[in-house]
Amino acid sequence: MRIVLLLLPFLLFIAVSCNEPAKNGSGNADDTNNPAPPMLSFTVVKIYPHDTTSFTEGLIWFNNTLYEGTGNKGSSRLIQSDIETGKTVKDVKLVKDFFGEGITILNNKIYELTWQEHKGFVYDLNTLQKLQEFEWPFEGWGMTNNGKELIISTGSSNLYFVNPDNFKINKTVSVFDNYGPVGNINELEYVNGVVYANHYLTQEIIRIDPESGKVTGKLDLTGIMDSNGVKYDPSKLDVLNGIAFNADKNTLYVTGKYWPALFELKLNQ
Repeated sequence: MRIVLLLLPFLLFIAVSCNEPAKNGSGNADDTNNPAPPMLSFTVVKIYPHDTTSFTEGLIWFNNTLYEGTGNKGSSRLIQSDIETGKTVKDVKLVKDFFGEGITILNNKIYELTWQEHKGFVYDLNTLQKLQEFEWPFEGWGMTNNGKELIISTGSSNLYFVNPDNFKINKTVSVFDNYGPVGNINELEYVNGVVYANHYLTQEIIRIDPESGKVTGKLDLTGIMDSNGVKYDPSKLDVLNGIAFNADKNTLYVTGKYWPALFELKLNQ
């Protein structure tokens, strides 16, 4: 009888645990009705130098030129650089009170977010002269465009589709996978009808259907510097961040905050 009484709380715990609903959405990795996104394989085509002083927030390849937006108050810059050398060709320094974030290019203008200042900037593509400032109601993280709308992330699971003329939100799409909403959506790149996004604080890039918000694939870049012989000081390295698309070569450029290298990737599917 003593043994039964001792076991009773344990048996009740098991019964309750077995009947507890799944957290973070309805799915799990083995749910055949809502399977996990496939892992996407890739090949490293080439490795380029990257400025290790750049706290990378946004990355764009446009007209054979690399553009980068960097963060941190007092050192935020909008940069035009030479991809082969990693050297700055032209740059604009943000006022020290602003923390620069994602960038995108649309209609010969560069759009740039700031993190918590609820402010964005518009520049002339050719001269990098600031043309306009705009208000943004949320935090600014990543930005890309689909040819007609800005697509903005805020560190949540939402993607905001925004009119580039008046900066009003046209629609909001929530990003999700088999476990439910996916937060920490960071730097963005629109590629052939899908959105690639850095998943902040991970070594993953996720592929998103911009209509439904569903994650349709993942790239795991864990150990990419080690496996390609890139030398680095781990104490000076920060997270993976920065995705740019080269449409002519159908490749992606990826890097990270303070990373010494920028990788050109060819997706295998």
